[in-house]
Amino acid sequence: MKWTFENGIPIYLQILGRLRTEIASGAYPPGAKLPAVRELALEAGVNPNTMQRAFAELERDGLVYTQRTSGRFVTEDAEVLKNLRRTLSEDVIEEMCTRLMRLGMSREEILSAVKDWAAEASGQTKNS
Repeated sequence: MKWTFENGIPIYLQILGRLRTEIASGAYPPGAKLPAVRELALEAGVNPNTMQRAFAELERDGLVYTQRTSGRFVTEDAEVLKNLRRTLSEDVIEEMCTRLMRLGMSREEILSAVKDWAAEASGQTKNS
């Protein structure tokens, strides 16, 4: 997958965000071995120290652990992964609601729109 970075946001934070999302989504499933720091840094086109900084943060968060001779692995702690998904989803919901309120929608209109979307996505109609 191609790595692209936005100006004005530290690269290590963007890497951290992407890796958290990949862990939460299962792209790196529980117990999976992560690519080596140098390998990912080369793929992303960044300094290995930048990638290492993001990995160190993931380790501090309990999302990955290091086995001295084998590399880094995604945690198998279901609660940690559940909390990660919750945190990431809250961020997305907050961003979405903020953008919709800037369009002039009330909280009630947003909630109704989300319910309508969920019903349509599950194949139900509004009147079901």
